[in-house]
Amino acid sequence: MGAVCSRKRDQSADVDGFHRGVSGRYCKSGSSKWLETTFTRPVLQIQREKRKCPSLLELCTYKIREDIDNYGSFSMLPRDLSQQIFNELVNSQRLTDVTLEAFRDCALEDLHLRDYPGVNDNWMDVISSQGSSLLSVDLSGSDITDPGLIYLNNCMNLQDLNLNYCDRISDCGMKNISGLSKLRSLTFRRNNAITAQGMIALSGLVNLLKLDLEKCPGIHGGLIHIKGMTKLESLSIKWCNCITDADMKPLSGLTNLTSLQVSCSKVTDFGITYLKGLQRLSVLNLEGCPVTASCFDSLSALASLSYLNLSRCNLSDDGCEKLSNLVNLKVLNLGFNDITDACLIHLKGLTNLESLNLDSCRIGDDGLVHLTGLQNLKCLELSDTDVGSNGLRHLSGLHKLESINLSFTVVTDGGLRKLSGLSSLKSLNLDARQITDAGLAALTSLTGLTHLDLFGARITDSGTNYLRNLKNLRSLEICGGGLTDAGVKNIKDLSSLSLLNLSQNYNLTDKTLEMISGLTGLISLNVSNSRITSAGLRHLKPLKNLRSLSLESCKVTANDIRKLQSASLPNLVNFRPE
Repeated sequence: MGAVCSRKRDQSADVDGFHRGVSGRYCKSGSSKWLETTFTRPVLQIQREKRKCPSLLELCTYKIREDIDNYGSFSMLPRDLSQQIFNELVNSQRLTDVTLEAFRDCALEDLHLRDYPGVNDNWMDVISSQGSSLLSVDLSGSDITDPGLIYLNNCMNLQDLNLNYCDRISDCGMKNISGLSKLRSLTFRRNNAITAQGMIALSGLVNLLKLDLEKCPGIHGGLIHIKGMTKLESLSIKWCNCITDADMKPLSGLTNLTSLQVSCSKVTDFGITYLKGLQRLSVLNLEGCPVTASCFDSLSALASLSYLNLSRCNLSDDGCEKLSNLVNLKVLNLGFNDITDACLIHLKGLTNLESLNLDSCRIGDDGLVHLTGLQNLKCLELSDTDVGSNGLRHLSGLHKLESINLSFTVVTDGGLRKLSGLSSLKSLNLDARQITDAGLAALTSLTGLTHLDLFGARITDSGTNYLRNLKNLRSLEICGGGLTDAGVKNIKDLSSLSLLNLSQNYNLTDKTLEMISGLTGLISLNVSNSRITSAGLRHLKPLKNLRSLSLESCKVTANDIRKLQSASLPNLVNFRPE
């Protein structure tokens, strides 16, 4: 949201043989609970929280981290203590192939090294030395290769293995994990080297509950090898454009399946017929698949179906009357389809709906009358439709509504008054040029709002007066309007804000940064395309929680921000210019 005045969205989470010889009280089942901490944050924060006394464990791990080169082994420590030290070294980026050696034979349970730099096959010997204690390993984004996976054969109790974005692993590597029969979760996202032949190795993993093969384009024909995974509850093969109707047949016997992601594949209505017997299936994502309204014949047999994504499926009104059979749906996404107001009449009976997405559909005011009975609706997406002010009157009785997106609609200031009674509303997106200060005036009663997006609206200094009552706002975007420093005075007391986007307001100066310096809860700040200079950066020093800062097209350099980061903003991890 930096350098443009308007936006159009197009929508679609890792010394050998050391002799311990320690007494029983230091055994691996020992506990460090006596240190009275759960250690849920990096120790680095200890010195910054001057009002809080650090725990004994925090002090110990911080000291060890600073002197890590002085330690040869932690294997004599209780497992949970050595686990905390390991986690701290990862969080602080102090773990290397040299310091890793200190954790040999520590019987650690969790090694989460997602996107950690330098992880390769040389690390696997120490990882495997954790033996039967190791339960979870995340090596996502690493340089692990097929031979490196051989080491995992020593970890027979491994339950969770994450190898996302490990593009140096091929079918040969799959063979090396075939014996991990206790695996419950296996993820292999974005791998071009795995084929149907390699998936033979998965056939013995009969205890798997979750299998993720997102963006693995070579697995067509390989799903036959998972038909024996009768315990499987979650399967993702989305963004695999090789998947066809034939690949759906092996899934028909996976009767414990509750979640299936098949988006952006070649599956048609015929392929969906194989899913009829999956009576526990509650989540089904078919986004971008070439299905038609005929698929509703099969989907209506799925009694537990509560989430259905049919976005970008080229659906039309023809045949959509069968939508009315899906009475248990809570989430329905029909966005980016060729449906009109005539289709919405078939939603009247879906009274369990809590979320409805009609983004970029050919609907207008008349269709919204069919939504009046959806009293459980909490989230409504109407972006880029022909909905205008008259249609909003049909939403006035939906008192459970918490989120409405009206961006790129033809709603005007007058129409916003019809939303004034929606006391549960927390999120409102009004990304539209025709919204002005008068529209903001209509929102003053919505005191529960936590997110307000006015990106592209024509808001001036006078309009910001109406924001003063919205004390619960956590996210505010006013971009491309006519704000000056005078308007920011009405924002500076919104102490709950964690995200503030004031980009594209060219007349804002360093005075703006001075006024918002009291918003110490800010995590993200964007004042791009303004008159901010390097001199104004000093006002940001109190914003210790700031993680993202964007000052593009300002008189500020990347070096200026780095100096501020080093001296005063330790949590800042993302900034522009960079």
